[in-house]
Amino acid sequence: MAKEKGRDAKGARAGSVEDEIDRLFQIPLGEFTPARNALAAKLKKDGASKEAERVKGFTKPSISAWVTNQLYWRERKAFDRLLAAGEQVRTAQLAGKSTEVRAPFVQFREAVNELAKHASTMLRDAGNASSRDTMRRITMTLEALAAYSESPGAPKPGRLTADVDPPGFEALAALMPQSGDHKPRESTTAKVIPFKQPKPQPQPALKKHAAKEDARRQAAQRRTREAELRKALHDAERGLKDAKRDATTAQNKMKTATARANELEKRRTALEAQLEKANTAAESSRKDVREATSRAEEAAQSVDDAERAVQRARAALKEL
Repeated sequence: MAKEKGRDAKGARAGSVEDEIDRLFQIPLGEFTPARNALAAKLKKDGASKEAERVKGFTKPSISAWVTNQLYWRERKAFDRLLAAGEQVRTAQLAGKSTEVRAPFVQFREAVNELAKHASTMLRDAGNASSRDTMRRITMTLEALAAYSESPGAPKPGRLTADVDPPGFEALAALMPQSGDHKPRESTTAKVIPFKQPKPQPQPALKKHAAKEDARRQAAQRRTREAELRKALHDAERGLKDAKRDATTAQNKMKTATARANELEKRRTALEAQLEKANTAAESSRKDVREATSRAEEAAQSVDDAERAVQRARAALKEL
């Protein structure tokens, strides 16, 4: 009973840690690093050193990865529709049923477009511009997650720290079911087919057939690789175009700011010259005040001397 309680407690703690990690990837991007450090410190204090090291190893998501995480947490229905449609498309493609790809592919594109609209709103609400490059990386990650679906080793939605590249040809081949994974369908009606001994094909014919199959397979691989490279080139060219546009905008802003700074510098120089003239005029005025004050004091002294002389003369006149 004690062992069962210990296992229950351990399982509950693991579940709690996973919930804490999920909440970590749902908070605003600017709060991620301090919240991650606080959670790691709390786990270490609680004695969960292994979980603490794991949390400490989470890097801050890029803005595009953060938005993709928020789409998973906040727009789960649309996100699930995307994954379901992607799985249907992948299954139909791997089964070679091209006629069954159209409907799920339409649903897939609709889900991507819907999530892209939500992503643009989230970027704007978070104070970030929904640039073409950012939206392209978000869309690319959504398509990659749909391509991986729930395959072993697939990136975990909701906890991304970086953009996810679409799986290449080798990865898609690894995701294909092996021939032993599906059992052949049994016919509901038993039929007896007479056995006929197959005619042996001449050895050169077999080699020729194998060569054709190998050439066909290599051609298919080349077409797939060419399509991947064309898409990568298209994305790179679009990214270069966006970067050039942003660089031109930044350069124009720099020119405007430089012109503004030069104008203000001229105004500052002119004001300093005016201030210098005003200081010189003020000093001259203070000198004039000092001279006038001195002359006024001398005049006052002369008045006093004259008044005393008058008083002495009057006194002498009375004594006669």
